[in-house]
Amino acid sequence: MVHSDWGDWLPTAVADADPDGVAVWYLGCNGFVLKGSEGTTLFVDPYLGTGDPPRTVRMIPVPFDPRDVTEADAVFATHEHTDHVHGPSQAPILAETGATLYAPDDSVTVARDEEEWHDRYAVQQDQYQTVAEGDTVEVGEFTVHVEVANDPDATHPVSYVFEHDAGTVFHGGDTKPSDDFAALGERYDVDLGILAFGTVGRIPDKQTREPKRTRWYNDENQIIEAASDLQFDRLLPSHWDMWKGLTADPTALHHHARSFDYPERLDVVEIGDRVNVTGD
Repeated sequence: MVHSDWGDWLPTAVADADPDGVAVWYLGCNGFVLKGSEGTTLFVDPYLGTGDPPRTVRMIPVPFDPRDVTEADAVFATHEHTDHVHGPSQAPILAETGATLYAPDDSVTVARDEEEWHDRYAVQQDQYQTVAEGDTVEVGEFTVHVEVANDPDATHPVSYVFEHDAGTVFHGGDTKPSDDFAALGERYDVDLGILAFGTVGRIPDKQTREPKRTRWYNDENQIIEAASDLQFDRLLPSHWDMWKGLTADPTALHHHARSFDYPERLDVVEIGDRVNVTGD
């Protein structure tokens, strides 16, 4: 059971919004909501758990109860880690709205076979949809391309390119720089790109619980390298707010990005904030 620190104001704000183009809300961690001008609503990697203290300790509020979500056309997962595929966070959204879960094979295995969302949360079997690199799916007013991701800690990560008449949004999950990104930067005109950012810290090992030097996300140089190769107009850093010991200061990225052609702009947002993609 998820307990929201903020009541239902955030899902209500999403439901009530009438964006001119695409509105994007940051849910903290690596979670986002995209809503188009015609009302299509997509969730990407929403995570409302508190981690596994004392190994992973959530540092930000739980922004909503998933049962308060009344409008969703799809939930996209980038890879199989708990803070990207999480039954208590995502299955109630599917059950309440009838949305489809789009995810790579190992992520669907977690949801369907390991956590059995269809038995525990009344998710229907046809709500699981496996995708892989090179696939394209149409969800309402969005065309979604499944692309490569470079996350050595995951077994099958992917990234997503969300195309809309108003502009294009890239969500890389927990990817680090990839040799494939320069080609993607030439293929897509990305208005807003989302990449995970954090420090290197000492996190208790999963087995021994002894503190271990840990790098899960891009550092300052890696995130700008990836954003530059992908030719982002705007870079929105995510995940920097989430785990105790791995939090970071995204405003430092202004200095790292200054001498590069891309990203052209840095969008620093906090949990609950909204940004817009309008094609201007």
